[in-house]
Parts: sequence; structure tokens; C-alpha cells
Amino acid sequence: MDVMMTAEEQARRIAQALEDCKGTDVKVYDVRGKSALADFYVVATGAAAPHLKALIAASQRAMKEAGVASYRTSGDPESGWIVVDYIDVIVHVFSPEARAYYALEKLWV
Repeated sequence: MDVMMTAEEQARRIAQALEDCKGTDVKVYDVRGKSALADFYVVATGAAAPHLKALIAASQRAMKEAGVASYRTSGDPESGWIVVDYIDVIVHVFSPEARAYYALEKLWV
């Protein structure tokens, strides 16, 4: 029997995939009731553009194995910021410089 994953389970699975791929400072933010866009945000830092690409690929692979497809992927590893939208979970992977510059987490904490 195929059971649909909750948004929290999706976020935790993505976070684990990012950690397994050596993403740093991986955080899961529960924004239910705070954001109209998603229930959870997962944020991670990659060392350089190739690492950002690898982190996104790892998260997409983990979700594909769980039967969850992404709605949209935006950004460019060279820009230092890639976003993957899974509807209820949005993943942000940053370079260290972009994460410090945008300080996205300040919106949720």
C-alpha cells in the first residue's frame, strides 16, 4: 500500500539527504500558520557551485524514491542560490555568501 508522506516527513527526508551529501547548517523550519507558500522550509549551505548542484540532486533523488515530484526548480548554482518547490516544502540551498547576504531565515524565526 502506497502511503503519502506528510509535509514534515518530506522536510525531514530532504534534510537527511542534504546532510548525507555534506550540506552544512541544514535547518528545517516549521512555518505552518506563518507562510502562505509552504508548511516547511529546508535550508542548507553548500561549499561551491558543484556542491550546490550535488545537494539539489541528492534532495530530488530522495524525494523521487519517496514518490514525490518537485513542482519547480529555480536558480543557478553560479548565483549561489537554488530553490526547489515541493508545494508543502520549499528547499533553499545557498553558497555561504548568499546565505549570509539574504538572511532568509530571519523571516521565520
